[in-house]
Amino acid sequence: MENLQISVIGVPIDFGQMRRGVDMGPSAIRYAGAIERLEAIGHTVKDEGDIYVSNAAQLEVHPKLRNLGAVVEACTQLSNRVKETVEQKKFPLILGGDHSIAIGTLAGLAHHYKNLGVIWYDAHADMNTAETSPSGNIHGMPLAVAMGMGHEKLTNIGGSGAKIKPENLVIIGARSVDEGEKALIKEKGIKVYSMHEIDRLGMTAVMKDALEYLASRNVDGVHLSLDLDGLDPLHTPGVGTPVPGGITYRESHLAMEMLQESGVLTSAEFVEVNPVLDTKNSTANVAVELMGSLLGESLV
Repeated sequence: MENLQISVIGVPIDFGQMRRGVDMGPSAIRYAGAIERLEAIGHTVKDEGDIYVSNAAQLEVHPKLRNLGAVVEACTQLSNRVKETVEQKKFPLILGGDHSIAIGTLAGLAHHYKNLGVIWYDAHADMNTAETSPSGNIHGMPLAVAMGMGHEKLTNIGGSGAKIKPENLVIIGARSVDEGEKALIKEKGIKVYSMHEIDRLGMTAVMKDALEYLASRNVDGVHLSLDLDGLDPLHTPGVGTPVPGGITYRESHLAMEMLQESGVLTSAEFVEVNPVLDTKNSTANVAVELMGSLLGESLV
């Protein structure tokens, strides 16, 4: 692949959920050698550092949205940084942090891509709102927010309204979906490849179909949002909401390689690495290895 100008942006936030420690995810991924690995492929990589995340206790409290103020503040900053990165014609690579940060990433990308395709590699659909969420955790809401549904302080980040179209979204690896999310998936006709489809069809067929689907939508860019809990917890133990029966390590490398070979990828984020719950930084190591496959690493 072409050599990219990559800007790495860390978002050390764990306020989108309840288990502390995922705010150390960006540091764990850097420690696992992310920058060096991408440079070895031939890319020019600039580590832009981390955005500042305020103490949630000092910000707005909402009865149904956990740490709303802190998430809004962090995602607003991230939206601005992503917008600036794309303006500079650089490839944004975002390191989380919990998955609430995708609200900011997608808001920033929406300034430049009017028909953005999104591949959501995750055990969860992340389409809850305050009304449907069993927990009030905002890391389970970013796709709903990006489609324009939810609290206005979230949907107005980076500008009012929806940032992505439901028909331009593909979810891969889903196996833990709440009832409200199921209803929304059906209502919006969202493309979902659950573990049933992956087991039945194989990852090659799933990725081929997903990429052909996005191409048929004439998307003007493709963003990958990869939650490490999309993989089976045997491979990625250091995540806050592990769900057994997930995508394998080898299937994930194949998916990343096929996405790289397609030449359509314009941005990516890797989220939910929690070193407090991890074993010898193995989850961060997997994240870095998948980044390598996604961004052109080869054996020959």
